[in-house]
Amino acid sequence: MRDVRLTVLIVAAIASFLTPFMGSATNIALPPIGKEFKADAIILGWVATSYLLAAGIFSVPFGRIADMKGRKRIFVAGLFIYSLGSFLSAISPSAGFLIAFRVVQGIGGAMIFATGIAIITSVFPPAERGKAIGINVGAVYVGLSLGPFIGGYLTQNFGWRSLFFVNVPIGILALLLTLWKLKGEWAEARGEKFDFIGSIIYSLTLLTVIYGLTESAIHFLFAGLILLLAFVLYESKIKHPVLEIRLFKENLTFSLSSLAALLNYAATFAVGFILSLYLQYIKNLNPQQAGIILIAQPVLMAIFAPFAGWLSDRIEPRIVASAGMAVTALSLFVFIGIDSTTTMNLIIANLMLLGFGLGLFSSPNTNAIMGSVERKFFGIASATVATMRLIGQILSMALVMLVFSIVMGRVEITPEYHPLFIESVKLAFTIFAAICFVGIFASLGRGRLR
Repeated sequence: MRDVRLTVLIVAAIASFLTPFMGSATNIALPPIGKEFKADAIILGWVATSYLLAAGIFSVPFGRIADMKGRKRIFVAGLFIYSLGSFLSAISPSAGFLIAFRVVQGIGGAMIFATGIAIITSVFPPAERGKAIGINVGAVYVGLSLGPFIGGYLTQNFGWRSLFFVNVPIGILALLLTLWKLKGEWAEARGEKFDFIGSIIYSLTLLTVIYGLTESAIHFLFAGLILLLAFVLYESKIKHPVLEIRLFKENLTFSLSSLAALLNYAATFAVGFILSLYLQYIKNLNPQQAGIILIAQPVLMAIFAPFAGWLSDRIEPRIVASAGMAVTALSLFVFIGIDSTTTMNLIIANLMLLGFGLGLFSSPNTNAIMGSVERKFFGIASATVATMRLIGQILSMALVMLVFSIVMGRVEITPEYHPLFIESVKLAFTIFAAICFVGIFASLGRGRLR
């Protein structure tokens, strides 16, 4: 059994490394992509957001399918589709095609997100689960750490397309290792019905809300809120819903931990996107130099995430996670003061503070979510963890794109627009700091797990 656990941990860690590596590397490559395709800040935002939106739309349905049909099966399919999407993105002839192929990547990513943590939770006993999840989260942060550094190097020396090409062999390696080493299957909800209607309503809800936010389209936002209400009412009434609404209604730890994750990612994900543009447009750094600066945050995350997961096996996860949320909020408040004269030392120090806070938050919060549900809900709980992360990331990017569209308009970030860009950055960090401050209370309010 120990061999199975080790194999699961290795395979899940490789897969968990892949997707954040691609995301953080892509942020570094956005200015060169914008230059090649003559894309404005909003289009560049969609290069990042299209992947997240696809992953967010499909994570919950695939989490449910994985519980019914087998988590390993969905995990393997996800690795294949993700690798295919990476290859197609690398050969994109235009910004439109790149956004479309990022959607393919996102669908594969959703299948990976929805099953990785669930498989770990299925094979590790509760006493070891926090440590295993911490190692897996650590792999996420290693991907985030290497993304800016390797992404900057590849973009500077081989062009932005090399970022997508390098993902292909890593994805194939993870796929072959899974097929060769990972034996067994996990499907505690086998034989139950799949909720097609709920899945469609859920997907349309996400799509309309995010499009409405990104494009400042009030009618889409209104339609999205109506669809959200319809989704909650429908899912509450059927026998086998795609998302167990009663988990949110009856399980305070699950609901508030999920809300805390949503707020944390909504407040922090776009930091890399903003600072990548800031360092290259305002500070005139090349992609490789910007990547070296941005590595400060995820390195601290990678160092402290396993420790925080181990700590959450021994004391209440909410205490560790809430401390992490408070440190994160502090770093975002500091970033509100950023301008063209801000020193690199201050940016690096504050990125390290942000990384420390995120490292303390993520593993204990995930441990609290997974430890609060019974085994047959592991897949949907894992998908919920992924979905809260993805929706938070999507909201983070949507808020930045909304701020850019209101303050700057749809223009390329040329020198005459640099003052408006700085104004946009300050406003975005103000919003993010406020969101994270609210998240502290959501984290503290979840109650005791043990």
